[in-house]
Amino acid sequence: MYPLHREREQPIFSARAHVFQIDPATKRNWLPASKHAVTVSFFYDASRNVYRIISVGGTKAIINSTITPNMTFTKTSQKFGQWADSRANTVYGLGFSTEQQLQQFAEQFKEVKEAARLAREKSQERFELANTALNIAAPQLSQGLSEDRHSPPLLTVNGPGEEKLFRSKSAEVELTVEKERVKKMLSEGSMCEINLEAELFTLQDSNAKLVAALQEANGSVDQWKKQLAEYQEETDRLRDQVAELESQLGHPAAGQPGKEELTRSLEELEALLSAKDQEIHNLQSKKTDVGELEKEKEEAVQRLQDVERRNTELEDRVQSAEKTLASNREDQEQVEVEVRRIIEVLDVKIGDLSSLRESLAKLVDM
Repeated sequence: MYPLHREREQPIFSARAHVFQIDPATKRNWLPASKHAVTVSFFYDASRNVYRIISVGGTKAIINSTITPNMTFTKTSQKFGQWADSRANTVYGLGFSTEQQLQQFAEQFKEVKEAARLAREKSQERFELANTALNIAAPQLSQGLSEDRHSPPLLTVNGPGEEKLFRSKSAEVELTVEKERVKKMLSEGSMCEINLEAELFTLQDSNAKLVAALQEANGSVDQWKKQLAEYQEETDRLRDQVAELESQLGHPAAGQPGKEELTRSLEELEALLSAKDQEIHNLQSKKTDVGELEKEKEEAVQRLQDVERRNTELEDRVQSAEKTLASNREDQEQVEVEVRRIIEVLDVKIGDLSSLRESLAKLVDM
């Protein structure tokens, strides 16, 4: 209950239940008005002599139903009940955790309904008595104005020489009617206050959510910067690995990306990382709203994905270079084996030629 109305309205019964409202489109399905069980209370407004059922979820009044004698609370199951509110043009439903709580709420609804009926009957009786007094006082007032002696003055102002003023019962009736009109205006003003307070609480809640979203976005920027630093370290490691492979290979093999291409890829990656660092710096220096920050966040995530893809491509190239280096080493070993084999064959041929020369020399000597 809002603080402005606690002095005027007092709770007479409270229970916890899940609140539902009928779907205005289908008039069949129930729509949940609260995410969890909330407090549902009966309140009595002594100034207006009315009873209300009120429930507040967060900063919003989800039930504000004035009880009238023609309302009926119906138990549709062991733990569920409902009633129709013609003023609010809806049907409220309550789901309780136990059957006993439902029974207690139904009994309280019946008692409050009876109290509302008695209050209305008393109000009608007072109104009828006021009308009767007005009808009786009207002819008497006319007669008193025509014949002064038949209606002695009730109040004299400024002595016997001045004009006499009379106060009749009709004036009291008019005062009562005026009071009722003022009470009605105050009641309408109270409803406006409730709506304004609910709207104020909603705006405060939205503002708190926006501040939380902005803080979360700032935290995300720090996290992105940390990820970029990790990518920078990974790039340096890959650069060192490529330099080591190039020193081992000596020169790029055919069909393999050369040193210039790898260097160019590294320079592009470094330029991309530098641009990313600059964007993060701009994000921290600018004061943008949550919408623009979310948009830049999506762009940053996309660019981070591009960096990851480029890193993956660079790793694939490094792996290809390693495979090519291993293949070249195997080919070189095979060539060396073949050369050794040819040398061995040549040695054998040279030995045969030497033997043949010796044989020819012997034949010449003979």
